[in-house]
Amino acid sequence: MEKVTLTINGNQVQVPSNYTVLEAAKEAGIDIPTLCYLKDINEVGACRVCLVEVEGARSLQASCVLPVSEGMVVRTNTKKVRETVKNVVELILANHNRECLTCFRNKNCELQTLTEELGIEDIPYQGEKRPGTVDDKSHSIVRDASKCILCGRCVNVCKNVQGIGILDFTNRGFYTEVAPAFDVSMADAPCIYCGQCIVACPVGALREKTDIERIWDAIDNPDVHVIVQTAPAVRAALGEEFGLPIGTRVTGKMAASLRRLGFDKVYDTNFAADLTILEEGHELLNRIQNGGKLPMITSCSPGWIRYCEFYYPEFLDNLSTCKSPHQMMGAVLKSYYAEKNNIDPKKIFVVSVMPCTSKKTESAREEMKVNGLRDVDAVLTTRELGKMIKQARINFLELSDEKFDEIFGEYTGAAVIFGATGGVMEAALRTVADVLTGEDLENIEYQAVRGVEEGIKEAELEIAGNKIRIAVAHGTANAAKVLDMVKAGEKDYHFIEVMGCSGGCVTGGGQPQVNAKTLMDVDVRVERAKALYEEDTIMEERKSHKNPMIKKLYDEFLGEPNGHKSHELLHTHYHKKEIYPTEENCCNCSSQEAACGCEK
Repeated sequence: MEKVTLTINGNQVQVPSNYTVLEAAKEAGIDIPTLCYLKDINEVGACRVCLVEVEGARSLQASCVLPVSEGMVVRTNTKKVRETVKNVVELILANHNRECLTCFRNKNCELQTLTEELGIEDIPYQGEKRPGTVDDKSHSIVRDASKCILCGRCVNVCKNVQGIGILDFTNRGFYTEVAPAFDVSMADAPCIYCGQCIVACPVGALREKTDIERIWDAIDNPDVHVIVQTAPAVRAALGEEFGLPIGTRVTGKMAASLRRLGFDKVYDTNFAADLTILEEGHELLNRIQNGGKLPMITSCSPGWIRYCEFYYPEFLDNLSTCKSPHQMMGAVLKSYYAEKNNIDPKKIFVVSVMPCTSKKTESAREEMKVNGLRDVDAVLTTRELGKMIKQARINFLELSDEKFDEIFGEYTGAAVIFGATGGVMEAALRTVADVLTGEDLENIEYQAVRGVEEGIKEAELEIAGNKIRIAVAHGTANAAKVLDMVKAGEKDYHFIEVMGCSGGCVTGGGQPQVNAKTLMDVDVRVERAKALYEEDTIMEERKSHKNPMIKKLYDEFLGEPNGHKSHELLHTHYHKKEIYPTEENCCNCSSQEAACGCEK
C-alpha cells in the first residue's frame, strides 16, 4: 500500500494513503474526540465532534471522513477547534434528556464522557426540545427518543451490518427522529431484536427491556423455586462490567455471584447445548439418510429465526426443529427436574442469563410452552446480571471460583464454543463424525468453521465415506447471501449454521457495551471467542455425546434423541410473519409479537 506523509500537531506521520486523518492521528498517538463515528459502520461526519484544522482549508474538517494527502498539515487542538467542538456538544446537550443519574448508561455513556473531557459545566442554550417518545411495547428493546442524538449508528448497523434496515431518520429539521417506518412500535416492526442497535448506540436512546425487578421478586418469594442458567458467551464478557479486560473468562466467579444473589439452583446452559447437539445431530443424520429437507439450518439463534420467519419464510422447513438450548433447559427443569425433586413445576421460575436481547422475545413465544407452562420465565442480559450483582453489593472481583450445581451444571468443551460463530457447527460435527464412523475420533478441531474474517465460511468434509457440505454465516446480512445462493441453485449444502450477530453470541445485543474508541483497536468478536475456545481445550470431555449427565437424562427420562418424549419437550415449529401488519393480515389483538404473531 502506498504511503503518504503528513504533519499532525507538529509531528510527521507516515500512514497508508487510504487512511483518514482520524486514523492517522490515532496511529500517531493523538486522540481526536468522536461521537457518531463507528469503525467500518458509521463513518459519516454527522456529529462534527471530530473537527480539525487543516492548513489551506477554508473551514474546519471532519477528520473521520477526511482522506489523508501528501504534505497535509493538521492541527487538532487549536483554540478554534476547541471552542467549536465544545459549542457543538453544548448544542447536542441543549436538546438532550440530561437525566444522567437515572439513565442506564450512566458512567458508560460516550456523550457523558465527552462532556466531562471538554469541561462543559453549563448549557448556554435554552429553548424548545424535540418531543421525546418512549416505545417499550416489545419484549426486548426500549426506544427513548428523548435521548437520541441522531448520530445514525443504530441506523447503519441495522441496515449495513444486519441487512434489515428497520430504523431510519423520519420527519424533517428540528423534528427529525430515528424510528421504524410508518412510526410503528418496535413491537410491530419486522425487527429481529438482535440488539445490535443497542450495542451501537453511544447514549441511552436504545436499551433492553429489563426483567431485574421481576426476578428479585421471585427470589424473595419463599414459595417460588428459582433456577438460573447462564449461556456460554456470558462468561466471556461479564467481567467487563467490573473493569476486567475484554475477553476475560469468569466462569467460576459468575457461578459464585449467582449463588450469592439467592438463586436456589445455579446451572449452566452448556448442559442444554450438549443436549441440543444430540437432538440436532441426529436430526441432521436422519434428514441425510432418509431424504429429509436439506440443507438443514441451525435454530439456536432467535434473531435468525425471526429473520427467517419475516424475510425467508420459504426456508422455514429447512430449520432444525430443535428449540434453542436455554429453552430446552427450561423444559427439562419443569419436567424431569421437577419430577425427580418432587417440586410442582408451576412453582419453578426459570431465569436465563443470555448475551442476547432477542432471547427475551423468544421466551415469550407461544410455541415455548409445554403443558401450558413457559419453558423460561425471565431473561437477563449480561449487562442486567452485572447490574444485579452491583445492586447486591457483591464484590465480584474478590470472589473465589465456584462450580455450577449438579447435574445440569455438567458440560463438555463442545457446548462452550456454542457462543462463537462456527461453534454450533463444530460441536455438531464432533458428534456426527463419531456416530457415522463408530469411532472415538481424536481430530476434533474443525478450523475451517472458525474465525470472523469472513462473513461466510464453507467446507466439504468426508466422514465415513460421506461427503458433507457445510456453511457458516454470522450476521443476518450474510445469512441472506447464503440463502440467496441456495435459492438460485448456486450452492448445495447439507448443513448451515446461522448466527444472527456478527461473530456469534459473544457479540450479542445483551453483551457489555464497548466504546467506539476501543473498537478502533480491538476486535471484540475475536477476544471474547478466545475465552470460549480456551475453556473448550481444558475440559475433560470435548464431545457432547460424552457428557455423562446427558446419557443419564436419556436413560432415565427422554429415551432416545429425536424420540417421542424429546419432540414433546425439546422441539418446536415456526410460522411466516408479515413484514408489516395490514387490516387484512392483522387481527388488532395488541399482541407484543411482531406482526401479531397469532395464527391469523
